[in-house]
Amino acid sequence: MGNYLFTQPFFKKNGKAVAIYFLVAIVFWFVFLVIIPQLYMLDLSFRSNVPPLARGGPQDFYTMEHYQHFVFGSKTSLDAFNFVDLGVFGRTILVSIMVTIANLLFCYPIAFYIAKIANPSTARLLIVSLIIPFWINELLRSFALRILFANEGVINNFLTGIGVIDQSILFITYDIGLYTGLVYAYILLMMFPLYNAIESLDINQIEAAKDLGSSSLRTHWRIVIPHAKPGIVSGCTMVFMLTVGALATPVVLSSPNTLWFPQLIYQWFNMNDNWSRGSAYSIILLIISVIFVLAMMRIFKVKIGEIIK
Repeated sequence: MGNYLFTQPFFKKNGKAVAIYFLVAIVFWFVFLVIIPQLYMLDLSFRSNVPPLARGGPQDFYTMEHYQHFVFGSKTSLDAFNFVDLGVFGRTILVSIMVTIANLLFCYPIAFYIAKIANPSTARLLIVSLIIPFWINELLRSFALRILFANEGVINNFLTGIGVIDQSILFITYDIGLYTGLVYAYILLMMFPLYNAIESLDINQIEAAKDLGSSSLRTHWRIVIPHAKPGIVSGCTMVFMLTVGALATPVVLSSPNTLWFPQLIYQWFNMNDNWSRGSAYSIILLIISVIFVLAMMRIFKVKIGEIIK
């Protein structure tokens, strides 16, 4: 068995020592940093909320109360459903989908220009220009956007100074700053999968389509986009999952009346000291993320191997 394993292309290409190191590192990461924490959180989500020292005792039992609370709310509530948490959850999912679509529409033409139109030196300059701002921490970038969009911020002061507006636009109050910040925060995760997918397209196919009289829109619809489907799915899934699970950007840029679903999870874990309920809410968010990935794969008819590649 061992001799057969070492004859596989992966071992031949990388050598026994490097290949074994890669396999051990991947297995360690997948088992101890992904599988075990998720299983523990899943188990915790079905347990009653008891102090750590009481775990395994008579007060520690399996229950559905945390999931029931998400749907129906507290037992003392007079409402039929938990409209607050369900509303926050639905709004988070909807906004995350809209942010993902906005990211795709914004990044696709830029990725196509860099991959197929710009000369190599211009393409390198544009890629570096995209990367450099992200050397700064996400939290600091969020505060920078807060300064730009504040009621007395740079944008409002500039527009007021040149006489375009008489009073400040409430970017933060109406969550315009939040939506802009979420689109900006994960733009590279959409840009580079699209760029990698489009860059591998043979330029002769595009030229042939033009020679046959195809319009630019039809060429993109029939040639470029089908070829870039793995990049589109990869970018959309990463942007959606990180947007729906964002915490720093909503905390800094959202209005006082806006609550993001990960903020609820944070409150259950850290402010209410209810790790079981926080785990249940986290599992619900994880399930939605998995459903979104499967839906994207079904819509664009791509396999998981194409996305990873």
